[in-house]
Amino acid sequence: MRHRYGISLGVSPREPLSRTAELARAVDERGFEALWYIDFQLGMKDVYAAMNLAALSTENVLIGAGVTNLVTRHPTVTANATAALDELSDGRAVLGLGAGWSAVLGAGGTPSRLAELRSGIDDFRRLFSGEPCDLDGNEVRLATAKRQIPVYLAVSQPAMLRLAGETCDGAVLMGAADPEFCSWQLDYIHQGLETAGRDRGQLTVDLFVTMSIGDDEASAIDDVRAWATSQAATFHPWKRMPPAWERFRPEFARAAGAYGLVDHLSLQAGHKHTVSDEFVKSVALVGDLDTCVDRLRQLWQLDIDRITFALLSGGREQRLAQLADTVIGAVETEGGS
Repeated sequence: MRHRYGISLGVSPREPLSRTAELARAVDERGFEALWYIDFQLGMKDVYAAMNLAALSTENVLIGAGVTNLVTRHPTVTANATAALDELSDGRAVLGLGAGWSAVLGAGGTPSRLAELRSGIDDFRRLFSGEPCDLDGNEVRLATAKRQIPVYLAVSQPAMLRLAGETCDGAVLMGAADPEFCSWQLDYIHQGLETAGRDRGQLTVDLFVTMSIGDDEASAIDDVRAWATSQAATFHPWKRMPPAWERFRPEFARAAGAYGLVDHLSLQAGHKHTVSDEFVKSVALVGDLDTCVDRLRQLWQLDIDRITFALLSGGREQRLAQLADTVIGAVETEGGS
């Protein structure tokens, strides 16, 4: 059985929106199952414009915000926009929700707490039902609702991991392309499933990773260092993490202090030199082809359903072709099934 893969990307301010359709079509034609678009209103072009263009240009791939939040967009606005995406894509929309980080902090907001997210997930269920429902003390009804669009939650820390297991259709598993780290996270998802009495088949676990392949390891590491730094900055407030990762805590503190929101994921980001090579190699897939393929095989031994690659800027068509034609091909033909 062929494994399931996805792509995550954002539309750079320097990139014409018209190219969104072309790239989305390439993702769809290469057989990727999901296409996630970053929702960051200050650093990238509008996520819904991009997703709607993608919907009209593709036939099979699932399309969703990866991820949106409850702070910069009211749930009724998000639900209506997602219903429109679902209509344009003939039922291929998914909704990715998170506590909020770059989008929320950049707008001067505060990321949602666990209870707010739990309530928000329930709100989306009621809105997508199309029936009258109570929302913050007001009776509302989403006139455009047609079906229960799957809700994914972006998760990394224990309480959020359990919440996804308890209530969601999917989990966007954020953190690291490290088998030990992911296994630690998956234990909490399983706890959530057990608490709610849910079957494992009711939840799609989508692991988000990024990768840079090159015979020159130093160049490959530098290629993903900005992405790794963004991950490190989010790790800084964590109270619990796998014991093996405690050694990186000073790097997380440096990353949080140096991180620049507007340069989020940019290859030219000034904050990207605040983390060590060792951390970058732990959190991302970097190195030559054999090294990256071997790590992917290890990740596929875990209880995950899909691996989504964050497609970094700079030669995206070439990165996509390498990923689809070389990397995935090697995983699937050399012990990846």
